[in-house]
Amino acid sequence: MIVGANSAIEWTDATWNPVTGCTKVSPGCAHCYAERMAVRLKGMGVPAYARGFELAVHDELLPLPLSWRRPRRVFVNSMSDLFHERVPARFIYRVFEVMHQAGWHQYQVLTKRADRLSQLNADLDWPANVWMGVTVESSEYSWRIDRLRQTQAAVKFVSFEPLLGPIPAVDLSGIDWVVVGGESGPGARPMRAEWVDDILRECQATGVAFFFKQWGGRNKKKAGRLLHGRTWDEMPLDSRTANRVLAGPGVAAPG
Repeated sequence: MIVGANSAIEWTDATWNPVTGCTKVSPGCAHCYAERMAVRLKGMGVPAYARGFELAVHDELLPLPLSWRRPRRVFVNSMSDLFHERVPARFIYRVFEVMHQAGWHQYQVLTKRADRLSQLNADLDWPANVWMGVTVESSEYSWRIDRLRQTQAAVKFVSFEPLLGPIPAVDLSGIDWVVVGGESGPGARPMRAEWVDDILRECQATGVAFFFKQWGGRNKKKAGRLLHGRTWDEMPLDSRTANRVLAGPGVAAPG
């Protein structure tokens, strides 16, 4: 995971972790998969996790996307939060510079620190190939969507994972993509079907692409990811956006 191997996450191709480690900020963090993984990686002797889940930045990993010649969809900091308060702003700017330089990829950045995202928004040079998202696990945190709407990101998305409660009539104006998923692993809290249906209806009413990731539970593979008898793998790209994001003006993917 630290070296950007092919990802098992259903909505991305690879991961890139120039920041590792994090701290908990809301109920969705309680059973953090990244924390469990960091403990395992520390035990395996992976250098970036020598301090386990303690937050750290890794300058040596910044150039990694430049070495990937095939265009791919890249989840940025699957093992952390780029907008964590202890990540220096100058390092965040450098991450954005790399995303500009390796413009043949799409990048998916996801944060729970929506306030800091909003604060830094004006200082970020937003490339068209960056998808910016916030996590919203319950209605108590739907304000994060408001902060996301304030950004200049070309593609904005919301991850309702783990979905821990109902979010009826959620405002998805200005949002391009929604991901919904239940919590998985030890101590997983249940997700109710009606909560998912509420969000699906809002997506269909507002034309927002909908991706259903999983029901979750202790055995997520057994629970599967069918919703109403089908998979939902919609992505936030029409042909116009795809041309802009994948190539961009004057930018071609390397051969």
